[in-house]
Amino acid sequence: MTATIQHPGRTGERVELARYTISDEDRIIYGQRVGGVVRLTDNPASGRGRAFLIERELEQDGNAALEALIADYLEQAATHEEIPMNRSNLC
Repeated sequence: MTATIQHPGRTGERVELARYTISDEDRIIYGQRVGGVVRLTDNPASGRGRAFLIERELEQDGNAALEALIADYLEQAATHEEIPMNRSNLC
């Protein structure tokens, strides 16, 4: 039996989960474990520009919740042709 040791202060490898394009800008949704907590972020593919935190502590809800959140996020981006987490879009 192998035990997995959690290191709360460590940052895991960033994993690309999805890509989308709006207004000729490519965006990437990444998942990454930071301080023992899974975070989902929306980043410009170019590496320049604003990144958005989509959600954190997703591991509590399981993989199906992660997949549903990403699917909904991509649908919102396509429907509105905007970054869903952009505050100006939420008001």
